[in-house]
Amino acid sequence: VAPGTTEQVAYPIMKKVFKKRGIKSDPLLAHSYERVMPGRNYVASIRDFWRVCSGINEKARMRVEKFLTEVLNTEKFPLTVMDRPIESETAKIVENSYRATILAFLDEWSLFAERNGVDLLKVIKAIKMRPTHNNMIFPGPGIGGYCLPKDGGLGLWAYKHILGFEDDIFKITPMAIDINDTRGLHVGQLTRDALRNMGQPIAGADVLVLGAAYREDVGDTRYSGSEIVIRKLAEMGAEIRVHDPYVEHWWEFEQQDTFPGVGQSKSRFFRNQEKLKEIRIEQNLDKALASAEAVILAVPHKAYLKMDPDKVVKKIGHPAAIIDCFGILTDNDIRRYFELGCEVKGLGRGHIQRIKDEIRKG
Repeated sequence: VAPGTTEQVAYPIMKKVFKKRGIKSDPLLAHSYERVMPGRNYVASIRDFWRVCSGINEKARMRVEKFLTEVLNTEKFPLTVMDRPIESETAKIVENSYRATILAFLDEWSLFAERNGVDLLKVIKAIKMRPTHNNMIFPGPGIGGYCLPKDGGLGLWAYKHILGFEDDIFKITPMAIDINDTRGLHVGQLTRDALRNMGQPIAGADVLVLGAAYREDVGDTRYSGSEIVIRKLAEMGAEIRVHDPYVEHWWEFEQQDTFPGVGQSKSRFFRNQEKLKEIRIEQNLDKALASAEAVILAVPHKAYLKMDPDKVVKKIGHPAAIIDCFGILTDNDIRRYFELGCEVKGLGRGHIQRIKDEIRKG
């Protein structure tokens, strides 16, 4: 929730209700934010993880601490008890904003790497050897899920509309949101350039996007970076097909006129979006690959991590443009795709041109 909600919104409302009902005691109101990892270990990630809590007063703090101790594995993962709800509320927002900002920070270095022959994946791996930096992650075509994309904005909104400040102290947080929200646009450009290098315009090209979910090995499409990729490709005239082993329906497209609400679809930011309502997720990978002119590795699902280039090109039926959004392809994979007549591009993988030049000289 937005910082200040418990103390400035919920508590005063409950106090008034208590007074109307003749209840003389104070409401026992507490806050503890969600920390959860979607996927197979969903329940365990709730139970077996460090949690933060707070209460509106001492009695509320004691009650919430007792409750969480009974339902969570606090012996191994101790609780952190804050003095006030606004502190635990702020902890959630800062925690996710920090993560989102680091990913946004790496966006500019991703572009630097592409333009200067640098493989950002190798750079990050080298840096992660240092214990203080071992949580760096390779930025894909955008961050997704129901926390990271919005929480920074929630803090900014609370500062003005709950806490009542008018000055503009937030600079980095909104910039990070803008960068992450639009990173997928660059994938469209890479796809265009790869097809152009093969003598093919992107308009009318059959483009297969591998991965609809916002992260690997889950079926959740909320704020997926792949959505922006597809909308940009459609705007440029590409014909889109999608494969994802975990997703059956992509409501952001199928019901874009009304989902998540009337007039709230991201389609309003792009042209040429009407046909995207016809998108249906293909579950058969071989069928999805057949005759594709470009293949975008948009999500690092397990099914996509070790695809053999020879088999991929055979299933497609001809050389194609291969776009790597998550550092999925090894150097040997990239080299083999070029040998098979394909064109390869990748987010943050500027060394691909060097491999291409080596193949041409060889």
